[in-house]
Amino acid sequence: MSVKKEPSGRRSVQVEVEVPGTPEQVWQAIASGPGITAWFVPTQLEGKPGGALSCDFGGGMVSSAQITEWQPPHRFVAEDRSWLQGGPPVATEWTVEAARGGTCIVRVVHSLFASTDDWDGQLEGTEHGWPGYFRVLRHYLAHHAGQRAMAFSLMVPSGMPAAAAWSVLARALGLAAPQPGQAVRALAPGAKALVGVVQAVDRVPQGEGAMLVVQEPAPGVVLPSAMDCMGMQMVTLQAFFYGERAAAAAADRDRWQAWLAALFPGTGG
Repeated sequence: MSVKKEPSGRRSVQVEVEVPGTPEQVWQAIASGPGITAWFVPTQLEGKPGGALSCDFGGGMVSSAQITEWQPPHRFVAEDRSWLQGGPPVATEWTVEAARGGTCIVRVVHSLFASTDDWDGQLEGTEHGWPGYFRVLRHYLAHHAGQRAMAFSLMVPSGMPAAAAWSVLARALGLAAPQPGQAVRALAPGAKALVGVVQAVDRVPQGEGAMLVVQEPAPGVVLPSAMDCMGMQMVTLQAFFYGERAAAAAADRDRWQAWLAALFPGTGG
């Protein structure tokens, strides 16, 4: 994976995934606030040209973009002028293309115009992050499409290199050396246990993480990770819960936030 550079100065990265569902079902998941919240981060979206798109990554990190093109159920474009501090605007294009066998191809392209390589690292970092979230999108559409979804996204600074922080976080979850298929049962004081299995383990240039598919306290997905986020060493815990028990499961948000901060004391979390 690398940044595509064009003579015009346009630089871009592209990631795609095949997911189950009709274009209309997939569009709901990638182009509405509740749909995006169900697999990415808590999001508000006003679906029209000029509408606002706001994504809350936790830890006070909120991105704000404006929709510039809106063509349901196949394409929309949003422009973010604050993503790269001191840098050029970033345009993000989402497309949904019907494929065979009742599936669709979801494609995301991030692009900007620049005469230097100063922002290539941020584009590449975003490119590396999408495959993990796209696994959650595929899981959601395959098993929970249309169900009620509740989510939270927690983040604290780690104060240590990503590999060391991941070791602390994984051990606290009972996963000293996580492997796909491994059972997990994690506890935070006062919170209901997270019970499930490791679906995948991620090692990317920015750090490490895992995808846990859980059945308790509600069916869903949990994403623990330790990453270098634009020069800041951060640990995160994201949870997506589906169905009738989703709200009760997500109600433990503050308990898991306190648990995460206690793992990395003295870092402002």
